[in-house]
Amino acid sequence: MSRALLVIDVQNEYFTGALPITHPVGHLGQILKSMDAAAGRVPTLVVQHHFPDPKMPFFQKGTPGWELHPEVAARPRDLLIEKSLPGSFTNTPLENWLREHSVTTITIAGYMTHMCCDTTARQAVHRGLTVEFLKDATGTLALDNSAGKVTAEELHRSILCAQQMLLSEVLDVESWIARLQE
Repeated sequence: MSRALLVIDVQNEYFTGALPITHPVGHLGQILKSMDAAAGRVPTLVVQHHFPDPKMPFFQKGTPGWELHPEVAARPRDLLIEKSLPGSFTNTPLENWLREHSVTTITIAGYMTHMCCDTTARQAVHRGLTVEFLKDATGTLALDNSAGKVTAEELHRSILCAQQMLLSEVLDVESWIARLQE
C-alpha cells in the first residue's frame, strides 16, 4: 500500500477569521504531529482553498485569512494544491499526482470535517482509493442556520460515524503514526 497525507485547508481563516474551528480540542497540534510523522516516510500534499467570487467574505487569494497557517506553511510538503470547491479532487491535479505516484491510500487531516474533508473522502472512495480519516486531526465548528442548529462536537461525531460506516477508516493520529512505523 502506498499512502499520502492530505492536509486540507489549514488556513488562517479558521484561526483568526470568521470561521473559528472549535472541535476537537488540540486539532492543530494533531495536524502538525501527523505532518511531522509523515516527513520522509509519506508524501504530504497540502490543499489551500480560495473562492474565485470576490463577493465571498473569506478565502480570497492574497488576504491574510487565505494564507496557510504559518506552522503548516513552514513544514515540508510534496505538493501544494489550490482548489475552489469543497472536494480536493475537483478541477485540481490531485488525482493525476496520486496515480503517477501509485498512491492507493489517502489520509485526511484538516478542515472542516463536515465540508471539505468529508467531500474529499467521498470523492476518493469513488475513485477507488482507500481513505484513512484522522478524527483528532480534522476539525469543525458549530452551525446555526435555517436548516437547524448543531454543536461542533455533534457535527464532528456524526460525520466521523458516517465516514466509518462505508467510506473511511476513522482513527486517531497515534494509531496512524504506529502504522507508519510498521
